[in-house]
Amino acid sequence: MNSDKKILIIEDDELMIKILVFILSKEGYQLTVLKDGLNAIEQLHDINPDMVITDLLLPYKSGLEVISFVKSHFDKKVIIALSSLGEEENSVSEAFKLGADDFIAKPFNPNELVLRVKRLLNN
Repeated sequence: MNSDKKILIIEDDELMIKILVFILSKEGYQLTVLKDGLNAIEQLHDINPDMVITDLLLPYKSGLEVISFVKSHFDKKVIIALSSLGEEENSVSEAFKLGADDFIAKPFNPNELVLRVKRLLNN
């Protein structure tokens, strides 16, 4: 069981939040959901997640800014960037340059998401 692993989800789309929470809660992860990048940056120390799953397009602070903050303050945190197909390829490559550990295009296969999360958290 994964009940000791905490995941912070940063996503502003309500349907995507419901999907992510449904999939990952079934796996037993402790989930926290925030809807904007600024709030995430402000609360990151208190939440202290093992993994951050962030959309790249967020209100107030972008997912790229979140990734940069996480990697500069928490070198051991695992980050998965999410983005819709067709969004700027530059954003995806920038996410990796800033330290994202993986990228998942929306829409995604739920089983693939679970496998990637498990693989990254168990490394």
